[in-house]
Amino acid sequence: MALNLTTATGNYGHTKDIVDGALNNDRLALDWVEVSPIINAFRRMIRGLEFDVSEMAISTYLCAKSFNKPITAIPVFPVRGFHHGAIVHNTKVGVSSPKDLEGKKVGVRGWTVTTGVWVRGILSQGYGVDINKITWVLAGDEHVAEYEYPPNVVPAPEGSSLPDMLVSGELAAGIGIGNVESEDVKPLIGGARGAAVQFFKDTGVFPINHTVVVKDELLDANPWLAEEVYNVFKTAKASYMDKLAGGTDLSDADQAIVRNGEDLGGDPLPYGIEANRVTMEAIIEACLDQKVIPNRVAVEDVFHPSTVSLG
Repeated sequence: MALNLTTATGNYGHTKDIVDGALNNDRLALDWVEVSPIINAFRRMIRGLEFDVSEMAISTYLCAKSFNKPITAIPVFPVRGFHHGAIVHNTKVGVSSPKDLEGKKVGVRGWTVTTGVWVRGILSQGYGVDINKITWVLAGDEHVAEYEYPPNVVPAPEGSSLPDMLVSGELAAGIGIGNVESEDVKPLIGGARGAAVQFFKDTGVFPINHTVVVKDELLDANPWLAEEVYNVFKTAKASYMDKLAGGTDLSDADQAIVRNGEDLGGDPLPYGIEANRVTMEAIIEACLDQKVIPNRVAVEDVFHPSTVSLG
């Protein structure tokens, strides 16, 4: 009899066969649960272990593991992308370059949110910004309830919104705060796509947003499970890559992934540890530097041992 596991993941081209149940067999059935947007599943998984298998923001997962949450990732990365364009600024507040953010207030949805972690890392490593000299203003709390903020992280005033604060000039900039209707608000990093691709060429880092986690009690009871789940996701991806190679009936999302592959010069959705080691080391370092996690961890220790050698 198949092991039936409730599974929350985004409905992407590379998970379509999982969503449809096309890869279920007499050993494992991933019973897809629709959660839209998928980020709503993260808190439910971290705080209530609501699903057996769940997509999860990589920085949220790293933070959760530092608090010994009983979940473990497999090296599958359903969502990733470039983030240089995620930060916008108010052109009227004396900010013309990333370094000008020092001494000012910048809004972000949550401190441990992955896009924010990546952008702060880019500001620090790529533009020499001392992120500790910025006051970071948050719109909400964290998925990991036990997490405590660094001293330069503060909540937004009750009843306020980050877009409104940015338009008024109370915030100098914002990361991932959604559409802002104002002629005064512009991207902080000019030519963001080109800058992001160059960042990849210089560093080998193609930012990971999400991974996939499984409940530890299931992994402990079924030593074969982590590798099996990995292979299901890998097979679903392979089917999708065949579709992309065909080049017909491609959605905007499909075409965006094709473009990523062209810019990367290879696989736009690499799975496995070795293909992602440099990127994983970068996100671990960023999380450590930003006090999302208290201690550095080895890449191999982030994922289930049975998946370490899988490619």
